[in-house]
Amino acid sequence: MSVAFHPLILTTYLFALLFLLSPDLVGVSAFELPALGSLLLLLFINTFIAPTVVIYYFKKMGVISSLHVDNIEERRIPFLACTIIYGLATYLFGWQLQPIGELAPQISVILGSATLSLAIITIISYFWKISAHAAGIGGSLGILAGLLIRFDEVALLAPILATLLIGGFVLSARLQMNAHTPAQILGGFISGILVSSMTIYFFF
Repeated sequence: MSVAFHPLILTTYLFALLFLLSPDLVGVSAFELPALGSLLLLLFINTFIAPTVVIYYFKKMGVISSLHVDNIEERRIPFLACTIIYGLATYLFGWQLQPIGELAPQISVILGSATLSLAIITIISYFWKISAHAAGIGGSLGILAGLLIRFDEVALLAPILATLLIGGFVLSARLQMNAHTPAQILGGFISGILVSSMTIYFFF
């Protein structure tokens, strides 16, 4: 569960759901199916493959001892690297890739939300081992629930319920593995859901 719903892959899952169920809300309703597939692939490369490769090379160079990055002292540099990569992806989709930046600015807004969450997790990790899994689940839930509430997008109700169910399993798994304490799980979840819900409220 921790691997299948890793925080970095949640971004791709979220965009796949929004492209399929609520294309109007993310500005991609005019895109043909092949173009949507290419866009999702590009998002996957930028938000999962790129940071995963960087973390792998950190492991090869001895910067981290495990790809799981469970050691609090080792989490800071990988988290900072992921924040920078997500920030670059936000800039790429918002300002460099046209006409995506003009037709679907919502994509860069969501990426910006994920970047801010990562930045907060990175800063907190200098003092406390907060749960990135919980922040990812909370962030996804905040985006989906925020869109449902603000735009009455009932198509998102089933994904919200599924996210709650899956999130319960994932966070329970993190506790069972002794990867985090309940407080670290709660802190990550609240952080993720606050950033994402405020993003929907102020920028959508």
